Amino acid sequence: MANGPPYLPMTWGIGGIPRKNIDVPITSVFLFLYILAAVTHMALFRLNQRRGHKFLISIFLFGFCMARVVTCVMRIASTCVPHNISLAIAASIFVAAGVLIVFIVNLIFAQRILRSTHPHFGWHPALSILFKALYVLIGLTFAIVITATVQSFYTIRPRTRTIDRDLQLYAATLLTTISFLPIPIVLISLLIPRKSPPENFGTGRFRTKVLVLLTSTLIICLGAAFRCGTAWKKPVLRTKPLPTYYSRTCFYIFNFAVEIVVIYLYAIMRVDLRFWIPGGAKGPGGYEAGQGTRGQSYGADEEEKGGGMRKGKFKFASI
Repeated sequence: MANGPPYLPMTWGIGGIPRKNIDVPITSVFLFLYILAAVTHMALFRLNQRRGHKFLISIFLFGFCMARVVTCVMRIASTCVPHNISLAIAASIFVAAGVLIVFIVNLIFAQRILRSTHPHFGWHPALSILFKALYVLIGLTFAIVITATVQSFYTIRPRTRTIDRDLQLYAATLLTTISFLPIPIVLISLLIPRKSPPENFGTGRFRTKVLVLLTSTLIICLGAAFRCGTAWKKPVLRTKPLPTYYSRTCFYIFNFAVEIVVIYLYAIMRVDLRFWIPGGAKGPGGYEAGQGTRGQSYGADEEEKGGGMRKGKFKFASI
């Protein structure tokens, strides 16, 4: 403490103290997987762009992967230079920040399913404002958690550290709630009776879109819930043994592993095709109105039932 600020944490955090012979190889594997995922999503974006098929969410997923590449690099650097607290601060911020992009992507997909099943309700201006407010709230919460995290390294005042911890708990709780939101949104949209079938958008069967979104949300929510639950646990001083729920295994599973599963699930299931909506859709019937030009955009005549992969065609099996 006499050499600060910044000061070393006095309590355990998830992952414990990184060790070169263990954490560097593991983090390097995740670094490679994130780089490969970034290349994949950027390649899909460029391929779609050449066919006149605009899907900006591929750029969001690419940005998420690149943020995680920086996270892994920072973690490796802080592990190799353990006494550089500034690197540890940067690594902890990137670990907490990157997954927010996936939360937003899942909310966008849930909104599209809601607008497809209940167009008049889903396109209501009040609901659109509510979703935009959620995105702003996520951004503000991100700023709060960065401020609280950085400040906790630069003070030893108990009162200030208590405030920082309260802000971090608020952020963890809110973001966990937001990570869960796509599930009730989709379930409500399916359970509320409707007079007509869902408006068609993208390719593939509607139930597959729902399954992909619910699966990814459950996986991402699992990681967020674990981080939130452990954050609410009473802090454990570093003079005591590392709790099991703060182990290195838990860190990699509930941070990087769950994200890798989701990011590759989105690439394999081609969300760039399944969740595509026509440009300019602004109200009920907007999804259906743009389906007539969809075949031209993809360079192939898409089928909703049956079918398979044709050579040279931008087409996949409808499952």
